[in-house]
Amino acid sequence: MKANPGGQIDPKAVVGRDAVINEIWDTLEQQSIRMTAERRIGKTTILKKMGDEPRSGWRVKFCDLEHVHTANEFAMAVYRDVDEFLTRTEKSKRRATELFRKLGGMEIAGQFTLPKSVGQPWKDILVTSIGDLMDMDGQDAERLLFLWDEMPYMLQNIRDGEGEEIAMQVLDVLRSLRQSHRGFRMIITGSIGLHHVFASLKAAGYANAPVNDMLQIEVPALKLDDACKLAQQLIEGEGLPCEDLETSATAIAHAADCFPYYIHHIVRGLKVGDMPASPKNIEPLVAARLVDSNDPWELRHYSDRIPTYYGDKEKLVFNILDELALQGDALPVDQLLSNLKQIIDFDDRDELIKLLRLLEQDHYLARNTDGHYFFRFPIICRWWKLDRGLESGR
Repeated sequence: MKANPGGQIDPKAVVGRDAVINEIWDTLEQQSIRMTAERRIGKTTILKKMGDEPRSGWRVKFCDLEHVHTANEFAMAVYRDVDEFLTRTEKSKRRATELFRKLGGMEIAGQFTLPKSVGQPWKDILVTSIGDLMDMDGQDAERLLFLWDEMPYMLQNIRDGEGEEIAMQVLDVLRSLRQSHRGFRMIITGSIGLHHVFASLKAAGYANAPVNDMLQIEVPALKLDDACKLAQQLIEGEGLPCEDLETSATAIAHAADCFPYYIHHIVRGLKVGDMPASPKNIEPLVAARLVDSNDPWELRHYSDRIPTYYGDKEKLVFNILDELALQGDALPVDQLLSNLKQIIDFDDRDELIKLLRLLEQDHYLARNTDGHYFFRFPIICRWWKLDRGLESGR
């Protein structure tokens, strides 16, 4: 296996994800799923592997929704995915096709397009398309699973372009369809947490709980044994000189916090640098990448996204993360509040708890069994201190 940081991973080369994939398939027998994960931890790789190797009785359709900007575009994407799944006989009975013709739609090369003058028939298109899918006869028929990646981006696009009301309606219609059709299944995921989108919609008066019928499954980093196995395979695949394969692979796994993405990057760095895979080379390589101004590991995303996520709480969030990074150990809420009071004008315990919970949902922080907060990933904490210049104080 060759190092491929950020590239498409061959499903047969995916390491350590069988257990979570089996959990997902078992869950889908009962309900749809919200998949959460830190970026670069491998959630899209999991979705692609499920698409290439579906469980018996299922067909999978992956769709990246990041570039969908309107509710109409989303409904048309669903229509096309359903149409691709149906047999020729089933297509001839589609109510959605009849709807397109009534709306004055045109069929070009087997694809329907709508005239701009029809307004927003997205709701009818979406409802009838899923209805067409669910009306298929036969107990042994394959089921279609929608994998909708970057749905939060799509919802933001719809909110910004068509208004909060349409974004709310999209969420409500999807929930209604899940409740109306027991066999309708989807997995939704995204780089932005849905909780941020919901927060903006709630501020506009949205009070529903549109995904509380979906099970949330979090994709963790690899287990240490699996991370070591991946590192070993990459070392061997790249033909790197290595005196002790097990020791070197373990060093890479620890340095990368068991993130597949960083493991690929480390091995690639050793290959490009013409260095043997040995612990004495791994640590200097990682240290150099953490301060590289070109940000080859895209770590600056962790600070760049804070203004977007937290708005006018940006400076407070930076102070919270700075303090936890400096302390290193897990801190109880009251101790963290006391520390913050020494450096900024802040004394709102409830607001602090609210932000800590959001930072936990955004995978910056975690809590131990005593409820004390700490940086979830040591490699991110290490980078944060370097990038923020905290090693020598604020």
